[in-house]
Amino acid sequence: MDRIYLDNGATSFPKPKEVPDAVYNYMVSSGANINRGGYKTAYDLEGTVFETREMLAEMFGASDCKNIVFTKNITESLNFVLKGFLNPGDHVLCSSIEHNAVMRPLVQMEKKGLEFSRIPGNQFGELDLEAIENMIKENTVAIVMTHASNVTGTMNPIKDVGDICAKHGLKFIVDAAQTAGLVPIDMKSMNIDALCFTGHKSLLGPQGIGGFAIKEDFISKIEPLISGGTGSISHTEEIPDFMPDRFESGTPNIPGIVGLNASLKWINEKGIDVILNHELELAQRFIDGVRPLADKDCLKIIGLPGMENRVGVVSVQTVNTDCADAAFKLDFEYGIQTRVGLHCAPHAHKTFGTYPTGTIRFSFGYFNTEADVDAAIKALTEICSE
Repeated sequence: MDRIYLDNGATSFPKPKEVPDAVYNYMVSSGANINRGGYKTAYDLEGTVFETREMLAEMFGASDCKNIVFTKNITESLNFVLKGFLNPGDHVLCSSIEHNAVMRPLVQMEKKGLEFSRIPGNQFGELDLEAIENMIKENTVAIVMTHASNVTGTMNPIKDVGDICAKHGLKFIVDAAQTAGLVPIDMKSMNIDALCFTGHKSLLGPQGIGGFAIKEDFISKIEPLISGGTGSISHTEEIPDFMPDRFESGTPNIPGIVGLNASLKWINEKGIDVILNHELELAQRFIDGVRPLADKDCLKIIGLPGMENRVGVVSVQTVNTDCADAAFKLDFEYGIQTRVGLHCAPHAHKTFGTYPTGTIRFSFGYFNTEADVDAAIKALTEICSE
């Protein structure tokens, strides 16, 4: 039985061949570190890391490539920015469809005096923009928001939210887990102060590498979450005040950065628009194919009905079969791999009306085909008819 991987919202697979090749070549031919070796191999590697920062800065419209900070993943990036910036007594706004990578840090800090409010959204997850300004308080300091829901792919209007932040002097922190490498982002025009990303989803890199891009005037307002050796100004025990060393301590994930370097080159050559359009076409084909099941009330399609303001993530609920059982059958009887449950976003499911059952999530990637989609439609049809 062939494997059909439709869980790209969790991590993209397969990767472009250039990515594992780059990681392997580094492991067998280089193995050096950066900022720690005074020899050619290390210097060459520093050039690769610098080039990766440059490509990310160009992709995100960041002001300076030195303000690209590498972390293990977007969860660490969000914790870095939120916990480094927010203080007891501060108030923060977030959307109603946030992932736990945002919500758990906020709830954790709430116990120490932070306040947060959720901007309401409708049953499709669309943000109520008009509600935002009335929710801003004297102690509101920031809005933190996902760019696209990991449950349904619904995109928040971050340009409009960024304009509101600029108008009221608020910092704007964006979770781009589902959009980095897939949807055009420009930090300057969107008034984004910190953009958090992960390498293993639409950036098509390996797991274990992520980061954040930060505006110059936001740097000094964030207290480093981790400190240690940087390989620079080793004569002092103080944390460096220059970038990226202010926030990057310890041995970096060089294999991950090398793999990300290769994936970014592949994406730039292929074109973000080409990749996004392919994934949206597959998502539309899937929705059209399962709509007859929804018309018969044996399946619910969750989220927006069309492809505007979304990415290629589609969630469904099977009405007559438990979602977990249906997902199990999809895998073991049809070889179709999805994700089932609450997807680490419980309040998003409350917004979509799918809590506590959760959904089966089909997330399409560039390497998926129409045949993959048709196989998923056929499998769901057979499961729903049992």
